[in-house]
Amino acid sequence: MMIDYERIKKDCFWDISMSKSNIDDILLQDKPQQKAFLYQKILLNSTQLFKDISIFSIEDISKLTEDFKVPRFNHDYIFRRKNLVEVYFLDKPLLIDELKWVA
Repeated sequence: MMIDYERIKKDCFWDISMSKSNIDDILLQDKPQQKAFLYQKILLNSTQLFKDISIFSIEDISKLTEDFKVPRFNHDYIFRRKNLVEVYFLDKPLLIDELKWVA
């Protein structure tokens, strides 16, 4: 899979300096806090959410999504993005009413 490091850096790390090697190091090492940080930055800021979340293994996506607590600030927006990740990657139920099929 090709990772668009430049877009991820532009979208998700506009507030701090992050290099391609920093991102690779986080993905390859077993440092849960750093992975959670990268996951959160992508979840909150990516313009291509599914593509960018897929840089993580499915095991990491499951653990990181489960552990991520939606903050009060910007709650609805972040809740929706987290739920979309759950539906797309983890086969969890869709909780966003306006996106559900109506019978």
